[in-house]
This record gives sequence, C-alpha cells and structure tokens, in this order.
Amino acid sequence: MIRERNARTDDEEIIRLIKSELMPLSWTTHQHDATVIRELPLRLRRGVTYVAAAGKTAAPYGFIHFETVGDILMFSMLAVHPQHRNRHCGTKLMAAAEAHGLAASCTMGRLFVDQINDKARHFYTKLGYQTIRYYPELRCYEMIKELA
Repeated sequence: MIRERNARTDDEEIIRLIKSELMPLSWTTHQHDATVIRELPLRLRRGVTYVAAAGKTAAPYGFIHFETVGDILMFSMLAVHPQHRNRHCGTKLMAAAEAHGLAASCTMGRLFVDQINDKARHFYTKLGYQTIRYYPELRCYEMIKELA
C-alpha cells in the first residue's frame, strides 16, 4: 500500500534507505556525512513523503519525497529496498506523487538523477520523463515530464 509518511514510525527506515540506496550514488554527499544525515528529518518535513509498506503501521520498504513549487512538482528522493524492486513499487510511488501534483495544479514534474544511476534514468524514461540537461559540476541529469 502507498500511504503518507508517519515521521515517528517511518523516518528511521527512510533514513536507512537514503543512506544505503541513495547516498552511495551521489557525487555530492557521503553516507557517513553527519551534517547531511542530521538534516534529513528537516528535509523530510519540507514537502510531502509517501511510503510503500505492507500496511498502515508496517515499516516502509520504499518512499518518495517531493514538493510543489508553483506549478512544478519537484521530486527530491525515491528509493525502494532491493528486495522489493521490480514489483512496480517505484511506479506506484511516482503515480501517487504525480496525482498529488495534479491535484495541486502542477503542470510539470521535474527531477534530477545522478550520472552513475543508469537504472533510475531508464526507470524515469519509461515513465515519460525526458532528459533536458546535464550538469557536469553536479554530475547529474535534469529530467522533466508534462503532467496531464
């Protein structure tokens, strides 16, 4: 099931997923960077986080974090535990976030993908996102999609 994040019960697992699945792919952060890790709960409070879990009180095995900025749906983070991949969990999380964006009158989705994360770029391309720019100083790609 896809549900809204409960900070008290979900954040520990979300932060573990960030440290194990996202930070190793990032050129700008390191999974042992105490400052970045300390700031994660603050970052999660900005915007919306949905989690994929077996039930209302079950620990999440995936999550997506995003914000609306004007009419843009800005995706910040998406991670799914390796044992739960290839089960459409990421697709369902993206669909829930896009539905939220449409309800908030967003016309476009926007995200950034680290250069070495080819699987993520392929995943987003399958969902209709197009690469529009590469940022060599950040080693990441910017991708967008019109929301209809």
